[in-house]
Parts: sequence; structure tokens; C-alpha cells
Amino acid sequence: MAEGYEHRTAITRLQVDDGDQQLLEETVNNWRQGCQIAVNEAWDSCDGKREVQSLAYDEVRSRTSLGSQHAILATHQAATAISSCLEQRRTGKNPTKPEFTAPTVKYDARTMTLFDDYSVSLSTIKNRVRCDLSLPEDPDGYQFEYLADKDWELTESTLTIRDGKFFLHLGFRQPTTSCGQSTAENGTVLGVDLGVENLAVTSTARFFSGKELNHERREFEKRRGELQQTGTRSAHRTLKQVAEREKRYVRDYLHRISKQVVDEARQCDCTTIVFEDLSDIRESIPEADWFHIWAFRRLFEYTRYKAKENGIKTVQIDPTHTSQKCSECDHVARTNRPRRNHFHCERCGTQANADYNAAKNIGLRFVRRGQQSSRRTGTGQCALKSGTLAPDGTFSPYPTNS
Repeated sequence: MAEGYEHRTAITRLQVDDGDQQLLEETVNNWRQGCQIAVNEAWDSCDGKREVQSLAYDEVRSRTSLGSQHAILATHQAATAISSCLEQRRTGKNPTKPEFTAPTVKYDARTMTLFDDYSVSLSTIKNRVRCDLSLPEDPDGYQFEYLADKDWELTESTLTIRDGKFFLHLGFRQPTTSCGQSTAENGTVLGVDLGVENLAVTSTARFFSGKELNHERREFEKRRGELQQTGTRSAHRTLKQVAEREKRYVRDYLHRISKQVVDEARQCDCTTIVFEDLSDIRESIPEADWFHIWAFRRLFEYTRYKAKENGIKTVQIDPTHTSQKCSECDHVARTNRPRRNHFHCERCGTQANADYNAAKNIGLRFVRRGQQSSRRTGTGQCALKSGTLAPDGTFSPYPTNS
């Protein structure tokens, strides 16, 4: 039974005829205009993403040459941009209205068709155009992994213009199997705790600090403030460039951490990486702002697809009390965590870094689900710094290299 979808993107250049180039460029320009109109219409009166289409659709249709489906997609794009601003408003911040400047346009199943000969038909502001995908000659090129595999379904994609060339970011998805309900009766589990100061901490005591990321965000924010105060046209252009650089930096930073988390799992021969459930992350990490919530979710997604490529499952569990519970004696109390970074069990006296203690609890909670088996014959274990811990408390040190 599927519980969700895995998503991938395959980027390929489009072979666009001279006669179609101008038509696609005009479609891109109308799309940007439509997204901006939608934002402007919904900015002051929107309380949620679902309201944007009803507020802005008619205006987008009347003021642009977009077809009905592209007008709907434009309102959806505007809603996505506004949703992050709504989150900031709830925390007392005053976000800047989103501006659409990137030379892109979204496509879905109604506005784009992918053919077996690896060409695509794209809707424009006038008629459809058909273009060939410029694919690598090597049949092992990564794009064919999704194009030639019927298990991957084509979903929303993005056309972008870069240096006068057209690129299609083809979106694919496939159902994920419901591994979140499985028990860890066999195999080794790596627990991962998420936080603001330490973006991620593993049950093997690998710390991935968030200080660099938070520092760079403050620097970007300072630079944006200076440019906004300047107010010139040149400063406005630079502001957009700074925003794009920040996005690239953050994504690269999260990709690097996710790769290291997967590498840690591989080195410890883990079969599963366990994160805390992100559904109510604001309650478990009250100091996290809207950016951190976005970053946690991206980190989970990046880790999940990298782990899958290495044959490792990535799941989420309920994080209730993992920050207050002693990983040594299981005693739960708020007073066990006297300070943000320090854990001190009031019962057994165990002292540890609070995030490390939580990461061990996350891993152990998933492992102990194996005890729900009627036979209870599982050999699941949680990976720790110097060995593994079984549900019954048996510790097995890692073998030493002679």
C-alpha cells in the first residue's frame, strides 16, 4: 500500500525551432505576469493557499493571454509563494511581497504531452508546439532511468530559459511503499534528531551544525536589507540575484548534510534511517521558524532519495518525549533537560548532549517496534557511537580493525 510519492527531476535541453522560440518566450512572459497578478490580487485578502485561485483566476485570464489551465497553474504558483509569507506573518514578521522574475513556466498533464519518441507537445499562448528532447547518446544517461521506466509517472514540470537556451525540468513520481508501519525486527537503525543549533544529530554522535547556515542566512538578510534601502533599479536587480544565490547556497548545504547522513548509515551497515515525524515539528522544536521547518522537510527528502539509491529505507516516527526521555533508563521528565543543549536524567544521573540523547531515543523507538511481533524473534538494533544496542539492552561493540 502506498503512503505517498517519491519525486525526481530529469533535466534535458529542448530542441526548439526558430519559429517556436518567440512563442515560448511570450508564454514565459505571460506566465510571469499571471503569477504576479495572482499575488497582487490575493496579497492583502488571502488567509490560505486554497483561496488564491478563486480570488485571482478571472483577473489572470482577462489580463494575460494564458489559457485556462495555465491560468490555474499560475494561481497555484502564486499560492505556494504566498504560503511561506503567511507562515512568517503568523510569527509576527512582515514579509516582502513575492516577485516573479525567473524565466520559467509550469506544465502539467493538460498542458504538456510526452511521446514515446522523446518529444514533447507544449501549450503556449496560441497553439501547441512540438519539440524534441536533447538526450545524451549514452543509453545509461540518468534521464532514461525515469523516461524508460513505466513505474515513474510524469508529473508537473518546468520549462526555463537560460542563456537563450530552453531546458525542460521533467518531474516524475512513483508511489512509496508503506515502510513507516513496518517493524525493525532485523537490521540496524540510525536515529536522526533535528534542531536549530544542530541541524541534525545522529545516534552515532555525528553532529551537523546549523551555525554556518544560520550565519549565512543572517548575512544574506543583511545584504537584502541594504539593497532594499537603496531602492535603485540596479539594487533591485542585485536583490533578485542575491535571493537566487541564497536559494542555491541553502540547497547545496542541505544536500551535503543529507549525503553525510547517508554515508554514516552506510559505514554502520544500517538498513534504515529514522527521522522524527515532521507533521507537528513546531511543537517539538518551538524555536524553529518557517525557514527551519522548510529546511527540515527538504533534508528529509534529500536523505530519503539518496538513501534509497543505496538500498536504505528512510522513515519517520512519532517524536513525543524523545527530548525528555533518558536513553539509558527510559525515565521521562521535563526536568531531565535543564538547558537547551544539556540532558541530565534526574533518576539515573546520565548526562549527555540533549540532541544526541534524542537521536538515540528516535532510533531505539523504531527498533523496539520489533518487539510488537508475536514471536519477538527480531534482531533489530540501534547504531550508536561505538557499537549497536538491541531492544533488550544488549550492547555489541563495532569490530576493531587489526
